[in-house]
Amino acid sequence: MNPIQQINIREAIVLLKILDDGSLLVVDANTTIRFCDISSFEAVGGFRANIKHMRYKNKVVAFSSNGEYFAAMSSDEQESKLFNVSTKKATAKMNRHQGEVSCVFIDSKNRYMLSGGDDGKTFAIDIKSAKLAFTLPIHIDTVNDIACSLNGNWIATASYDKKVSLFNIATMTPKDKFIGHSAPVMKLKFIANNRLVSIDKEANAIIWSVVTGKIITRLQGIHDDVTQIVISKDNKFLFLGTALGYIIAYDLKTYQLLSKNFIKLSSSITALEFDGATNDLIIGTEKGDLLAYYIYEGETLLHELLSEKKYDDIIKQSEINPFLSYTKIYELVSNLWEKTVAQAKLSLEKGDKRTAIKLFDNFKTIPAKNTIIKKILLEYEDFDKFLLFAKQEKYPLAYGLANAHPMYKESKVYKILESRWKKAFSLAQKFTMEPKGAEKAKEILSPYRGLSEKTQFIQDLLTQGEVYKRFRVSISQKDFKISFELIKQHPFLMEFEEYDVLMRYADTLYIKSQECIKAGDTHSAIKMLRILTDFSDFTEEVKTLMVEIEAKEKFFNAVKENDMLLAYNLLDKIEELQDTPDGKLLQEQWNRDLASASEYAAKGSVAGILQVLKPYIKIHSKFMSFATLFGWCYMVQLENAIKLKKERAEIENGIKNYVLNFGIQDQIENLFAVFIKHYPDTKLSLELLSKGSLSMWRPPMIVKSILD
Repeated sequence: MNPIQQINIREAIVLLKILDDGSLLVVDANTTIRFCDISSFEAVGGFRANIKHMRYKNKVVAFSSNGEYFAAMSSDEQESKLFNVSTKKATAKMNRHQGEVSCVFIDSKNRYMLSGGDDGKTFAIDIKSAKLAFTLPIHIDTVNDIACSLNGNWIATASYDKKVSLFNIATMTPKDKFIGHSAPVMKLKFIANNRLVSIDKEANAIIWSVVTGKIITRLQGIHDDVTQIVISKDNKFLFLGTALGYIIAYDLKTYQLLSKNFIKLSSSITALEFDGATNDLIIGTEKGDLLAYYIYEGETLLHELLSEKKYDDIIKQSEINPFLSYTKIYELVSNLWEKTVAQAKLSLEKGDKRTAIKLFDNFKTIPAKNTIIKKILLEYEDFDKFLLFAKQEKYPLAYGLANAHPMYKESKVYKILESRWKKAFSLAQKFTMEPKGAEKAKEILSPYRGLSEKTQFIQDLLTQGEVYKRFRVSISQKDFKISFELIKQHPFLMEFEEYDVLMRYADTLYIKSQECIKAGDTHSAIKMLRILTDFSDFTEEVKTLMVEIEAKEKFFNAVKENDMLLAYNLLDKIEELQDTPDGKLLQEQWNRDLASASEYAAKGSVAGILQVLKPYIKIHSKFMSFATLFGWCYMVQLENAIKLKKERAEIENGIKNYVLNFGIQDQIENLFAVFIKHYPDTKLSLELLSKGSLSMWRPPMIVKSILD
């Protein structure tokens, strides 16, 4: 692979990010910030923050996507700060970690700066107000990485304690602890469709389901210490950068390793970004190299090779660059190969080997295809015998050859054999229903004696006529549960025409139910799906589908009837609803109102919060969010009371009320330390106070002032 663009900035690159305006942000280890033209890498603006980072394996700098704010750890790693880009001044800082700061992050919606530490704590600062908004669930060891989902609903933290913690920002509640790593978890990245990838210190990678908390798969082929992760914008590919300068690539649909060394550089990879507009992978290294690679390099050559029918060279190019196998040209060649194989088999079935060989001419120079071609030609050498046995109705010999040569089972001749068997079996079945028809049934099926795959069916038919009668009755009465129970106990029933009719009916029902869902006729869809629950092949899928449909129906009806209480409760409970147009609109509205309410919380204004959040106040799923918000508001009131030097007893009462409502948290512990400095003669002890908790807080507990 050759870079399409390359420059060197002399210092290690610690952050690459494509901003909302399309420019490329490049930050080096000295926190020199460059805003670059993404096509030329030419700097069009920037400034120096002069914060030297000696270690940058973890996120030491973070930027908001709109380019208005950035977060950075201090050079001594004792604190993290939030900076306003336009003023170049710090607007907030976090120095409450008991130990060093380990990483910083800004969420995907530009709402919070998050600071992780060696103490296992992660603090979230509201960007607009510069106030501490909340803390994430604590790890028992260093927080190594922080990630946020694209929709802004989830935040995940990775820790040295070998766990991944998942937090729901929409409801301000912990969701899950993912336990599956045997080593410290170092890197995290959210993927579309509610997935999360985590990588540990021993280079083990896990793909998780955010919804179920279960492991989807473990990635294979990581041979080096992973330093960076990026996902292609279409969510098709995962790229891992390593300490030895490798780029490892995966297919995110199949989770297959595409390349262990897609790119190899001479320096450790310290930053990655992906330009979805051009399909360029942008890489930053420890030596200060900034490079861009077009992942479909060689695509132009494929056009030329296709026009010259050099299919072998197209395959060779895709082996050099595995991403070429995802191009339209490669797809055309793959389709052509499949058609060629089908046509060649037809020629071989007719005994025309010469035509088959000629059809394969364009592919025989491709080693992998040539192996398949030789196998096909070898397989069909006995096809004339198979054809003869079939014509002579020597079924044991014909089926024997088909078993020895599985390709024959794809032929028209084999399908005719199976059709004859089904007709014979069906005719024999009718005779078994007659009082003295057993002998006639045996006579009809006699040509199939000695066939191991047919023997059991024949024996079952001749000895279990009563079972077949029950099977027919269950179908006529549409008691499909009984039908499938009988099939489970007596597999020979699958050879009857009734079974084929039953399965066609199931397929028709399923297709019609999907059409009804698309048309918005969920009532009819559910009626059909309820029937399908009795069909064993569909049971689990249908049950899941019905739950989703019923939830969506309730949700859409709630939105239509303006029942926001039900709509938001469903939205916060069922992840799939958040991807619907109505779900996105409601979530965006909530985020806007929450941002407005946060501004009032930063001022200590309960009335302002209530004014904004009045429509949500009865929504149970939002209670934790309210608790966090009002807790923040009351904390501001307590801070203001100390600044204004109010009476000690009044502030003590406020602290008691706060702990009674919200329990003991980092915020109140830090405020109490400040309170003691200003009021050293206080006798108050946090540990002796009656304690509540965020999870137990409810809206009736709202008061105008925590001091009252």
